[in-house]
Amino acid sequence: MAELSHAGPPGAAIAAPPAGEDADRPRVDYHRYAAPDADGLSSLHLMVEGVHCGGCVQRIERRLAGEPDVADARVNLTTKRLVVRWRGPAARADALAAAVNALGFRTVPYSTQRVQAGDGAEERTLLRAMAVAGFAAANVMLLSVSVWSGHAQGMGEATRGLLHWFSALIVLPAVLYAGRPFFHSALGALRHGHTNMDVPISLAVTLACAMSLFETVRGGPHVYFDSAIMLLFFLLIGRYLDRRARGRARSAAHRLLALRAQSVTVLDADGNRALLPPEQVAPGMAVLAEPGQRIAVDGEVTAGRSDVDTSLISGETLPSSVGVGDRVFAGTLNQSAALTLRVTAVGEDTLLGEIVRLMEVAEQRKSRTVDLADRIARLYAPAVHGLALATFLGWTLLVGEAWQLALLHAIAVLIITCPCALGLAVPAVQVIASGRLMRRGVLLKSASALQRLNEIDTVVFDKTGTLTTGRLDLSGRRPVDEEALRLAAGLAGASRHPLARALQRACPGVPVAKGVREEPGCGLEWPGPDGRVRLGRRGWCGDAATQEADEDGPEIWLERPGRPPVRFMFDDTPRDDAGEIVAWLRARGYHVELLSGDREAAVATVAAAVGIDRYRSGCHPADKVARLEALAAAGHKVLMVGDGLNDSPALAAAHVSLSPSSAADIAQTAADAVFQGEHLAPVREALTVARRAESLVRENFVLAFGYNVLAIPLAVLGFVTPMIAALSMSGSSLVVVGNALRLSRRPGTRP
Repeated sequence: MAELSHAGPPGAAIAAPPAGEDADRPRVDYHRYAAPDADGLSSLHLMVEGVHCGGCVQRIERRLAGEPDVADARVNLTTKRLVVRWRGPAARADALAAAVNALGFRTVPYSTQRVQAGDGAEERTLLRAMAVAGFAAANVMLLSVSVWSGHAQGMGEATRGLLHWFSALIVLPAVLYAGRPFFHSALGALRHGHTNMDVPISLAVTLACAMSLFETVRGGPHVYFDSAIMLLFFLLIGRYLDRRARGRARSAAHRLLALRAQSVTVLDADGNRALLPPEQVAPGMAVLAEPGQRIAVDGEVTAGRSDVDTSLISGETLPSSVGVGDRVFAGTLNQSAALTLRVTAVGEDTLLGEIVRLMEVAEQRKSRTVDLADRIARLYAPAVHGLALATFLGWTLLVGEAWQLALLHAIAVLIITCPCALGLAVPAVQVIASGRLMRRGVLLKSASALQRLNEIDTVVFDKTGTLTTGRLDLSGRRPVDEEALRLAAGLAGASRHPLARALQRACPGVPVAKGVREEPGCGLEWPGPDGRVRLGRRGWCGDAATQEADEDGPEIWLERPGRPPVRFMFDDTPRDDAGEIVAWLRARGYHVELLSGDREAAVATVAAAVGIDRYRSGCHPADKVARLEALAAAGHKVLMVGDGLNDSPALAAAHVSLSPSSAADIAQTAADAVFQGEHLAPVREALTVARRAESLVRENFVLAFGYNVLAIPLAVLGFVTPMIAALSMSGSSLVVVGNALRLSRRPGTRP
């Protein structure tokens, strides 16, 4: 599973670029990378460069949807993967890729290596541009302070002009270098007949610099180099942080892939061993899984018996005992003894590959949601351009003003309508809310998590490690024989099994018995002074253990010579405030469900303890995703709270997701937020802050638009100079930030 997409054959041809493509870039024969999928359609996986927002996603998907025979086209904004499927021959792949390139994007065959390389290169480019802009802004602001303070004290024209020239020498090269991410995006959009948010920004920065240079040459007072470079610096900070956030989200699937083994021990007919990379292993081969290793393939056990950590599938903390005829899955951990397997699936056909696909499909659905700011921007940019042009033409043609002053008024319109306040309406609240939540132990990882948290009406919990502590402890449901407990704890010290560790915690300080032997899949055996002593599973510890009535919960048995077997029971207890949080959610109208891969009895016990009426047991990763899809189809917005590797696809599929800090790395990566501590109170805090943040975001949009409604007519009528426009633009941003700061002063919700 070296690639997450269909790979072309070795030596796939690269031909000369067709007309309309970059002449310095070789053309890929995309049809060599197309392949039939499970539905009999041809499919192609591409990485699309230049995708920045939901508008880009919609533009690509609309363009491909208009192509004949295209059944489906989806762009994942996080991974930049485009999956297009069509009815017809693979040769159509070249035309479909060309249609995307014609929109101003660049496509290459998808691979995880390309994504990782592209992430690193783009982040380095933005970081260098941000450093250059910040250095230039700091120096120019020093000169600007001198200019404005000197102006008040009667600075001479020659001195002020010299400082303006110094500013120009610093800012103009810095803008040319640091503005490339915006300039390239704007030029690409204009070249292909559309606009984006980068067009008015690029135009305002360019005209401000050009006008400032013109004013510097003629000795005029309207020089705004400092405003141009500061605007560019703050925009680069936002773009860099956005790319970093997307890179962290994109690493979810990559972390899953790290669970696969780097090499597989293959056995031939004579029992000889050979190490092969996973992609060279084929179904039907015999492979050896050593104890302590991750299993690299899906397969059936043909020899051996061992304990396998299957939390990937079931979410249970207890390992499963497997023997001849049982199935094992890639990514699970073989714990106690060697197993010989007959390979049944490799690569993307394994369960691990299925989880990767489930996560990417879920992220893909989520990326199709276009944020409010993106929707506004599609209309905002052309409106601003038209208004600035109308201002220039009105002053020159109708009023008869000199073109220099008319251009000054047009620049004022562009600057005063620069979408800083609009752009800060959401981020300012997010920063304040993120800081407040971080102080409460909640780390937000997604830019839109707060908005989506405010929209939910259903909360779905995982059981083990989420509603419960995730640690098995000796149960108090039965009286415990202290002598038997000390003996069992002495044997348990020789094992790393979760139940053995629980026995050690229940009776600390007991020395480990010498000569203990572990029987894989069964338990521990010790040749005691009075005879054989066993500690392990029911049925291995004597007939009396087998005949005793069954009860709910994990168990381990102790068999001693001449005495009846002793049963130790264990509980995974709910978190201290789990019942309180469930009651709080239900009181506020949220629907609450429990989805778990654990047994029916264990799930029912926890559900009853915390007050959840609706629950499902025995859920595999795909089952959880299917349930979330069913809830979404019924019109529900779901918050998923889970911690296990098996919860990762569900965390990605949910409308929004939370994960405790004790969760597996992949679950934390897939979740939109991570919370710390032993309580569920951060779930309540996140929902409370999200509701307040949404209210402040709406207020900020009103303030931002109100500023434009008041300021734009003044700029069009010529009452606002570019300097006043820059000040009012900054003032509107300060008002928006000040409104957002109200969130940090609002009392929090205590557990």
